Amino acid sequence: MDGIPNNNENDNKNLKECNKEEEEVKEMAPGSSTPIHRSSSRPQLDVSRAAIQGNFEERNPTILLPNQSDDISHLALDIGGSLIKLVYFSRHEEHSADDKRKRSIKKRFGISNGSRRSYPILGGRLHFVKFETGKLNECLDFISAKQLHRGGLDSPSWPSGTRPEDNTIIIKATGGGAYKFADVFKERLGVSLDKEDEMDCLVAGANFLLKAIRHEAFTHMEGQKEFVQIDQNDLFPYLLVNIGSGVSMIKVDGDGKFQRVSGTNVGGGTYWGLGRLLTKCKSFDELLELSQQGDNSNVDMLVGDIYGGMDYSKIGLSASTIASSFGKTISESKELSDYRPEDISLSLLRMISYNIGQISYLNALRYGLKRIFFGGFFIRGHAYTMDTISFAVHFWSKGQAQAMFLRHEGFLGALGAFMSYEKHGLDVLRAHQLVERFPMGAPCVGGKIHGPPLGDLNEKISWMEKFVQKGTEITAPVPMAPPGTTGVGGFERPSSRGNALRSDASAALNIGVLHLVPTLEVFPLLADPKMYEPNTIDLSDHSELEFWFMVLSEHLPDLVAKAVASEGGTDDAKRRGDAFAHAFSAHLARLMEEPAAYGKLGLANLLELREECLREFQFVDAYITIKQRENEASLAVLPDLLIELDSMNEEERLLALIEGVLAANIFDWGSRACVDLYHKGTIIEIYRMSRKKMQRPWQEDDFDMFKKRMLGCGDKKPPPHGRALLFVDNSGADVVLGMLPLARELLRRGTEVVLVANSLPALNDVTANELPEIVAEAAKHCDILRKAAEAGGLLVDAMVSVEHGLVDNSASVPLMVVENGCGGPCIDFRQVSSELAAAARDADLIILEGMGRALHTNFNARFRCDALKLAMVKNQRLAEKLFNGNIYDCVCRFEPAGEQLQHNFS
Repeated sequence: MDGIPNNNENDNKNLKECNKEEEEVKEMAPGSSTPIHRSSSRPQLDVSRAAIQGNFEERNPTILLPNQSDDISHLALDIGGSLIKLVYFSRHEEHSADDKRKRSIKKRFGISNGSRRSYPILGGRLHFVKFETGKLNECLDFISAKQLHRGGLDSPSWPSGTRPEDNTIIIKATGGGAYKFADVFKERLGVSLDKEDEMDCLVAGANFLLKAIRHEAFTHMEGQKEFVQIDQNDLFPYLLVNIGSGVSMIKVDGDGKFQRVSGTNVGGGTYWGLGRLLTKCKSFDELLELSQQGDNSNVDMLVGDIYGGMDYSKIGLSASTIASSFGKTISESKELSDYRPEDISLSLLRMISYNIGQISYLNALRYGLKRIFFGGFFIRGHAYTMDTISFAVHFWSKGQAQAMFLRHEGFLGALGAFMSYEKHGLDVLRAHQLVERFPMGAPCVGGKIHGPPLGDLNEKISWMEKFVQKGTEITAPVPMAPPGTTGVGGFERPSSRGNALRSDASAALNIGVLHLVPTLEVFPLLADPKMYEPNTIDLSDHSELEFWFMVLSEHLPDLVAKAVASEGGTDDAKRRGDAFAHAFSAHLARLMEEPAAYGKLGLANLLELREECLREFQFVDAYITIKQRENEASLAVLPDLLIELDSMNEEERLLALIEGVLAANIFDWGSRACVDLYHKGTIIEIYRMSRKKMQRPWQEDDFDMFKKRMLGCGDKKPPPHGRALLFVDNSGADVVLGMLPLARELLRRGTEVVLVANSLPALNDVTANELPEIVAEAAKHCDILRKAAEAGGLLVDAMVSVEHGLVDNSASVPLMVVENGCGGPCIDFRQVSSELAAAARDADLIILEGMGRALHTNFNARFRCDALKLAMVKNQRLAEKLFNGNIYDCVCRFEPAGEQLQHNFS
């Protein structure tokens, strides 16, 4: 019943210890005492602040490198016997205007641009594409068309590899094809292939992915994917099992430190070879497809076959356990033609997968390794394959070990070859600097991807219009291009079979574009960054997922109308609006079909996906006109509100201010209930109505605790907070009549105030670029705001004066504005802007306002300073989910520094 042991003595004798040493020069990172090791003989790849753009579940994601300098190769290849995997770099300039507000903030908080370059940041993305090796000419045409070997179409120079005097371009390559086809590349492209060791590249690629990407690894049991967060400080050692034609098992102890400890000659080639002989299948994918229709009990001898349908409970074997693969065929008078190819394929798949899983676990046990990662051509996102390997590891380890898989597993070698341009740059990479985004990829119709990735917006719109007119169903970017095709993603019809385990695109992982964002940092005031989870709502609950998809779908027509209107309602805007609607609907359809398609999905990710999709179709700010109108209306009544507040004593005023924030938070164009309210009165009328309905106690009411911290008891007055971070939400009444008066009160009490707003537009949320103008208008009617804005460099004249040292505002309490680094309605404190992180280091109070930042995310977050969470619940289901409440319930949650409050919700 046990698997056959591997008797390849060479595997056990020839252990290759790869502790590579090369000549290095040490360079100090800007603002750091840690040396960065640079190879003196290779172009330097700067992977600091890397990020992914594209589909989490797609097989071939794109990676953005914003800090990359000009001396980088733009192309690396892994040329195998079946597939050519290509990783290429495309430039990306992240325009982050270095305006006066930013310069003032940088000066105040001591933020440096760094010595390497100033804004705009030169960055890039890593794209992943594959071709059949038998169609090498298609790969060469693709490289030539995009001029990848010359640094890309957007390159002004020759940054690829090196350029010797004979103008020969050198690019990195690995795999046997790097030798076999070297002359072809030289003849067609004028390129010399610099061959890198396959195993070196494999390990380097795996190390990069596991350290740099938050949700790279996942488990797969009984059709369910679960993403695993790997602590990069506790990554090594691990076992990497690469399943190609044969199987190599590699013990990885660190960067450049590994040894092949075992392997087996029974691998993917065995499956494909025997499968081809026994089933007459013409492709590896066809054989995998057959397996999902199979029943291996028709050919395998099970324990129940031996024991009359009973378990062999004494040794813990169930009746369904395979006693002998293909064992049933020896006792039956049948010919090969009498057996179903589907059953044969599944039996083969399980035989080989179980064997590999068992040998892998035994090697992990032998070396005391906690983690086993599987990759290689044999895996290729196939659900049955991953399930059988996982079952074997779970069975033989008695549940003590888990098989884990990698989203980019097919590209480890190509990525390792790409990274070999600079082998010591990975230590500067951090997961919080990576952002994965999911643009539309190459078009896929009828299961086949046609052509390379869509190159520009017009191509995307034209393609979508063409197939929408034909009635072709469009869904989201798919994971892997089928054999004989190219591209990093496309569109696929949903599978109608409804199988729990599927080998088609719907079952596999999508990979996005990895953006490296150098200005992102972990928020320094998180109580425990490792335990922090931003999302309050768990979308792994399918009913929850369906509800939010319904909410987003219902809101889509109104959003499209606003987006088109924001661009003047032109014909071009209408085309882009229709294309956006179809694209976002495609994303939703893909996620409904496979909820784990884009990785570990939270509501914050889903809402930001919508905003990214809008930006992809060049809608910069869909609500800009509405925001301007609401800001003007709210600023017009602000002076009267301030007079009313100043007539109160401080206790009455504090309550009125909190009520005002909660009342003003009703203005949210992302809420259907609130959109309906806009038809029932003016902004001011709705605000006044909302304030009149403010009745305590609120659903969560910690106001008295907050009041005690602010005002004290009796004659005992507590010291004011030193610096408060106010995370603002919506434009209009929300910020003008709610948060600005609260900021004014804190300033009056001697607290520095930092208004924190979105870096990019999202619905009607106010942005950091818009806030200075709003503050300047409000300051015209209030000396407190005016002096604070001057001290904080928010007023235009004051910016110039402060910057040149003409005015001394050291005695004034400043009001400042920073951007949060986000482009959605929520906030993930694992990835915030460097200016917010700098401002937070001396803060002792944060105020989170609004559903997105205080309820959808961070409702359960804990901080190392006082935290006040204020929001009006504008969704009935959310109110029920959080505290069995009702729509328009209010939350005023105060969590003093150091207290670990526990909240249990139904």
